[in-house]
Amino acid sequence: MKRGLERNQIYSIDCLDGLDLLDSNSVDVIVTSPPYNIGIQYNIYDDKKTRQEYLDWLEKIAISCKRVMKNDASFFLNIGGTLADPWTPFDVAQRFRSHFVLQNTIHWINSIAISKEDLGISNKINRNIAVGHYKPINSKRFHHDCHEFIFHFTKGGNVALDKLSIGVEYQDKTNINRWKIATSDKRDRGNVWFIPYPTIRESREHPASFPIKLPEMCIKDHGISRIELVLDPFMGSGSTAIACTRLGVNFIGFEIDPYYSDIANNSVNREIEAIKSDITKISISSYL
Repeated sequence: MKRGLERNQIYSIDCLDGLDLLDSNSVDVIVTSPPYNIGIQYNIYDDKKTRQEYLDWLEKIAISCKRVMKNDASFFLNIGGTLADPWTPFDVAQRFRSHFVLQNTIHWINSIAISKEDLGISNKINRNIAVGHYKPINSKRFHHDCHEFIFHFTKGGNVALDKLSIGVEYQDKTNINRWKIATSDKRDRGNVWFIPYPTIRESREHPASFPIKLPEMCIKDHGISRIELVLDPFMGSGSTAIACTRLGVNFIGFEIDPYYSDIANNSVNREIEAIKSDITKISISSYL
């Protein structure tokens, strides 16, 4: 790290300034979700740039991120738009296209409804199901928005993934012996990930945080064993940092708003204490 930056810290600094402080080829994974430029009421950041200003800004960040990434690094970019203006994710991806290869397009589903007849006769569920949370809208033109993108960018498009680390069991167990690729009861879950928001009764501390499971899955997908450092240039309330803490990998993050960076650092400290407490309980129980 240049000029005194330490790992496992979230710094209250503009991400472009923070990226300038990182060494080239020092980051294994970037997981982040920038502002979507849709007028969200952040504490100090103005989420109402012109489209041109917004895209120019994100392209500068993309260039800086590419500099700090190792050649076999992964950049998982979560971004969405609005129902009235759905082009934002595609416009951003197009700007990144000049600098990265789009290796995978992952569809993050946060709410879904499935009819019982579509579940198959072998499934034990005998009714329609609807899982996840969505924000109802009062419109006759649009469906509820239950989906966002996670664009997986790499430098060359040939980064090997640890896909089975987030794999799922085979529904039909005969496939384990039938398919040569099947060496265990686990298969690639594909590029559609159902990750619901947790149920929270109180108001959120940050207006646009993603579930901790999202960065957890991205980090596992890249392969924990070869990760030395994870970066989130838009740390927000700390979801990526908490995921890293749970998985035992190093992170560094930038967050322009001191209020949110304090929330994030405090959340990480609570997570560390919770992990220590669990380890202590396990150690004590082993002597009982």
